[in-house]
Amino acid sequence: AYFALQVIYARRKYKISPPDTTGHPEFERIFRAQANCSEYFPIFISLLWVAGIFFHQGVAAMCGLLYIYARFKYFQGYTMAAQGRLGPLYASARLLWLLLALAVAGLLAHFLLP
Repeated sequence: AYFALQVIYARRKYKISPPDTTGHPEFERIFRAQANCSEYFPIFISLLWVAGIFFHQGVAAMCGLLYIYARFKYFQGYTMAAQGRLGPLYASARLLWLLLALAVAGLLAHFLLP
């Protein structure tokens, strides 16, 4: 919701009416940062849910909090400059891979161990 509000504020600031998605470069960076975060959200929620149910709720929750923080830093970095997104992007990708590994480990343990 925070990212979506930032897009609304940027639209007002730079006078870009919906459905336009181009205009001032700062608006375009804010819009893309929000869109990128939205695109990854279903993957994140799915992995978080499966890892929490089948592996461990506490570990999954910690990974989830770190992922949300990394995405927040990604958003902040991207709004300043396109290169500012790279460090947090890699951190959030590593956390998604970790959640995937936890989900797979939990599923394997649940279905293969007696």
